[in-house]
Amino acid sequence: VQLQASGGGLVQAGGSLRLSCVASGRPFSSSSFGWFRQIPGREREWVASISWSGWRTLYADSVKGRFTISRRNANNTVSLQMNSLKPEDTAVYYCASRSKDLITIPSITDYDGWGQGTLVTVSS
Repeated sequence: VQLQASGGGLVQAGGSLRLSCVASGRPFSSSSFGWFRQIPGREREWVASISWSGWRTLYADSVKGRFTISRRNANNTVSLQMNSLKPEDTAVYYCASRSKDLITIPSITDYDGWGQGTLVTVSS
């Protein structure tokens, strides 16, 4: 599985960014996806996930109401729209995939495909 993430950058607090992840190597329509983030020196944390169909989405409490995960099967792309960004959102963001559909909040170990990460920096 290959995942290519993009869209990170520098933004002021209150601003928006849209991350994208293009997936290949496994049937896209039967893959569920997640976004995770990691601050240096800290464990990677789950941000959001989306099911095969896109009908089920789950979010960490820290981003609920501000971030939206979506997928576009025609383009093999998963996106993370991030609004009302805060300095504490600063991290390297990773997309991840797995063949199992999304039912409940996933564990990081559930995912077997990972992108290279894209840096998001939110200035105060």
